[in-house]
Amino acid sequence: MLQKHLQGLIAAPFTPMHPDGSLNLAVVPSYYAMLRNNGVAGAFICGSTGEGVSLTITEKMAVAEAWASCTKNDSGFTTIPLLGGSCIADAQALAKHAEAIGLDAVAFTSPCYFKPANVDMLAACCSEVASVVPNMPFYYYHIPVLTGVGFAMYDLLKAIDGKIPNFAGIKYTHEDFMDFLTCLHFKNRQYDMVWGRDENMLPALAIGTKASIGSTYNYAAPLYHALIEAFNKADLPKAQMLQQKSIDMIRLLGKYGGIATGKAYMKMIDLDCGTFRLPVTNMDSANFELFKNEVASIGFADFCSK
Repeated sequence: MLQKHLQGLIAAPFTPMHPDGSLNLAVVPSYYAMLRNNGVAGAFICGSTGEGVSLTITEKMAVAEAWASCTKNDSGFTTIPLLGGSCIADAQALAKHAEAIGLDAVAFTSPCYFKPANVDMLAACCSEVASVVPNMPFYYYHIPVLTGVGFAMYDLLKAIDGKIPNFAGIKYTHEDFMDFLTCLHFKNRQYDMVWGRDENMLPALAIGTKASIGSTYNYAAPLYHALIEAFNKADLPKAQMLQQKSIDMIRLLGKYGGIATGKAYMKMIDLDCGTFRLPVTNMDSANFELFKNEVASIGFADFCSK
């Protein structure tokens, strides 16, 4: 079982789609090659960016198999599927499938329709899923802005410690640096705390994160490699400047409609992943032309993935 702490940039890939909204998994081999060519150390598939909540269980399995086929001989690349959250039985089935096809770890997020009443109930949900793959590292995905479940992760670690042997850590997509730092220090850094807010990478580095999972690492990995290098060399002015470039880039996501704008960025690096499924709004052709001009104005070509 993989028990090492994750390191570096892990992309949250988009799920490639045909114009009719069906899966276009023929894109995955070139997608994987692009990530590796840009120094990305792993893929967190079928997450928020990957539209996991909009995929059927059969489709999630097909996506997982496509990535497993590409990465099976690459011991330096970690592939983690998000199993979902709302249906425990589906998450268990997907976990067993991930193990069978040789993926490296699994991740689970909180049920968000029938929400857990307290952190102990959330821990019980995690235990139910993790128990079916006892030899795979199990991560919890903390993203309260989407799940509406905002328990302190320090409380979750206390609730699961010693009760879920394969609990590896948390993908932390929230802005509570106090909670994140406390989790980092829990039991002498026993658990892997992986940062999930690209626009806040610099402060997360300052408090000790060693790995980050994010959508913008798909198309701007060189920017973040440079940011990490500047931080490690204690060149804070340069690190701050690079983080601001990241923020400028991410602001365009909001300006042009949100998460689907990420697939527009992918078109800018010549990797067409199609559009998002309903209910996400996609960019029309007129806005895409405006978007391209703004992307050029922030110097995207100087730091984008190739």
